[in-house]
Amino acid sequence: MTRKRIRENLYIMLFQADFHEKDDRIGQADIYLEDLESADATKKAKAELRERFRNVLEHMDEIDQKIEEKAKGWEVSRLAKADLTVMRLAVFEILYDDEVPNSVAINEAVELAKRYGGDKSFGFVNGVLASVVKDLPAGQAENEE
Repeated sequence: MTRKRIRENLYIMLFQADFHEKDDRIGQADIYLEDLESADATKKAKAELRERFRNVLEHMDEIDQKIEEKAKGWEVSRLAKADLTVMRLAVFEILYDDEVPNSVAINEAVELAKRYGGDKSFGFVNGVLASVVKDLPAGQAENEE
């Protein structure tokens, strides 16, 4: 499974998680992964999705705090779920995933926002994420290949 497909499936899993109680999220993700059928949905890809999903959930409070801090005037609870989910995934990659360059995290988030969000979502998402990267310490902000 390509990085892009893993990211998109992870986006879907995270989007669905908002509609379940915290205690049910892992179980619902497992159901999603069981039903995920495609030629590239290998055991290895599913294991990676499961691990990344759990890692995002583990850092969700810090991620939401960062989004709320940078989305001036917007509480996380008032953001469109599609936009919020895109930003959660990207902020996770920016702050906690050293394998994903910040520019890739932002570009992929913008593409997901164009696909799943509203007409102006991609601009909003891009602005919030750029603000997150701008405030990183120099070494972490330059997380580029």
